[in-house]
Amino acid sequence: MKDYYKIGEISKIYGISRDSLMYYEKLGVLTPVRDSNGYRLYTMNDIWKLNLIKELRTFNFPIKKIKEYINNRTVKTTQNMLKEEVSLIDNKLKELTLLKENVMRRLENINSAENLTELNTVKVIYIKERKALKLNAQISSDEEIDYMIKKLQKKHEDTFYLLGNTKVGAIYNLNSLKNKIYNEYQSVFCLVEDSKTNYDLLLQEGYYASLSYKGKYSSNKQYLSILFSFINKNKYKVISNPIELYKIDVHETSLEKEFITEIQIPILI
Repeated sequence: MKDYYKIGEISKIYGISRDSLMYYEKLGVLTPVRDSNGYRLYTMNDIWKLNLIKELRTFNFPIKKIKEYINNRTVKTTQNMLKEEVSLIDNKLKELTLLKENVMRRLENINSAENLTELNTVKVIYIKERKALKLNAQISSDEEIDYMIKKLQKKHEDTFYLLGNTKVGAIYNLNSLKNKIYNEYQSVFCLVEDSKTNYDLLLQEGYYASLSYKGKYSSNKQYLSILFSFINKNKYKVISNPIELYKIDVHETSLEKEFITEIQIPILI
């Protein structure tokens, strides 16, 4: 067994960068000796310290706390340190459980959108008041919608996810639709839970003429026309800006034929 190890060897064995090793030396956690050429040489006294550093850093213990532990090791302090490790592991397990539940919900959203959405059928549905986060902008392209949704997410500090989220959408400009302009929107939004107190948009309770379709976004002209024809035929009245929800979009698939969009138009019947 060697008595000394060079910094490159230690870096490779422990997977710790040279910069980190030199930082630990600067803090006095490690105390390598120098050879005649000034190169660092790590002794057996450094090896056991590195073993502890490597393990405790895995649990994100700050290096200064590790130094304090190394300098004041007793059975009691070791027991306390291990108890703290157990607590950190428990917290990590809770985080992973929540993350798993979040991912499962996303998967369920995609499965539901793909398998339970009734396509190409106009329906009149009653929807309770919905809370949402919104971002106003003059939008006229799909790429702008994607960009503004990301800005909305950033504005609210990533409080909602994009992949597998079927509650993200955009609000049409009704005046533009009346002039046969089908690609102008005035805001993007994300629906939030009823219990949330942080929201800046309320979608009113009431009846909506709804239609879901599969395919590229530009097909909306065809389906909006179908919806407005249905509304006019039944002598309903459009009372606010239509919205669309992206149940499956560019975040879930690169194939436009797999996109699923739902258009909802608030009406008075």
